[in-house]
Amino acid sequence: MNSYAPYLPLFGKLIKELDQWRESYGSEIHSRAVHLDPEEIAKTTEALAEKLKGNYPFHHPQYAGQMLKPPHPAAWLAYALTMTINPNNHALDGGPPTSEMEKEVVKSLASMIGYSDNHLGHLTSGGTIANLEALFVAREIHPGKAVAATSNAHYTHSRMCRVLNCNFIEIPVDQFGAPDFDFIRKHAANIGTIVVTMGTTGLGLVEPLAGIIEVARDYGIRIHADAAYGGFFKLISDELPSSGHWSYLGNCDSVVIDPHKHGLQPYGCGSVLYKDASVGTYFKHDSPYTYFTSDELHLGEISIECSRAGAAAAALWTTLQLLPLTRKGLGSILSATRKATLRLAEKISNEPGWQIIAEPQLDILGYFIEPKSKKISDLNHLNKKIFQIGMESRKDGFHLSLFRLAANRFTSIFPEYESDCSEAVILRSVLMKEEHDSFAGELADRLFTTAQHL
Repeated sequence: MNSYAPYLPLFGKLIKELDQWRESYGSEIHSRAVHLDPEEIAKTTEALAEKLKGNYPFHHPQYAGQMLKPPHPAAWLAYALTMTINPNNHALDGGPPTSEMEKEVVKSLASMIGYSDNHLGHLTSGGTIANLEALFVAREIHPGKAVAATSNAHYTHSRMCRVLNCNFIEIPVDQFGAPDFDFIRKHAANIGTIVVTMGTTGLGLVEPLAGIIEVARDYGIRIHADAAYGGFFKLISDELPSSGHWSYLGNCDSVVIDPHKHGLQPYGCGSVLYKDASVGTYFKHDSPYTYFTSDELHLGEISIECSRAGAAAAALWTTLQLLPLTRKGLGSILSATRKATLRLAEKISNEPGWQIIAEPQLDILGYFIEPKSKKISDLNHLNKKIFQIGMESRKDGFHLSLFRLAANRFTSIFPEYESDCSEAVILRSVLMKEEHDSFAGELADRLFTTAQHL
């Protein structure tokens, strides 16, 4: 949806309804914050609107750079409306309705990945904090043992291990990104938890969860699935080349999924789920002024974070009422982004002088324009040039991202290239908007036209 303008009258109507609710408590409000001059507010927000025009066109399908897109209109409305109350989902009395909404959406996420009713989980401010929580539990369950992840994993895992004062082991991968299973077996005695990435943020690789689980169980190693980016693809897993691995998500000890990526939510909205609710003992704490309004479990009692926006739960709950976690619901968006990526991959593969790195596994594609010299340095120059030209063009341009690949890994896939640089720089497209389904061909044509003028 490229414009929220049609929804503004609805938002005004909802605000009036909430104002009536407020007035039911009386209108003795004297806060200067409430009675600021409307003209001053209008002047300031007009200045804000002008500044916001400096953003890239995240709403448009010509933007295929980073993992950015506008939230669903329902999420925007729900978030903005709920923020006029500003509930805090740390304790039930901080936001009774939104706390219940959070429990409901977490139950839906747990069901999607295959967890039983004995699960535990909550929303977070994003995938970083969600992964931090999961690794904290990993450290507590296996004190003194390391967390292991492949070199394709998000950098947050090694960084969070430093925060947690926990050893981190990097599992090497081959030229196609597959982990070294012999390395895992060799170091198994020192590993407590392995992080398996279900959709790397670089090229969208889905790691072989089934095989890693099989090895890990032989050595009593826990499995944490970082599905921050790819988690919702579970809804259409039978359409994916990695289909056999998605059914094993329910066997993982913990899973992270980010609704603010493919869940059509505003930042920040992540989630962490645990298969066994007993891990809640690691979060046990006391507070002298909260948790008194109910004997039920408060969300703050199972979270590292304290204050958390109830608006995030309201936005996700509202969205899932319209697009439930089914193939025909939210899965239809994922199907569209997947088709767009396959269409772009096909066009690039069939264009002389262009190459894709590998067949896409989700909706992220790595590719490059070939230099005549077959030198990595010239390849880097060409791809950076195309990236820059696209950024400078406005109406008929394109917004991509760049991806760095170690030179030895690149040449293992494309041995005809001379490795005269330490890394190869390729183009990367994230086609995560459903509008990309009808725009992928146009994006390819713009790329090819640009390349003709280099």
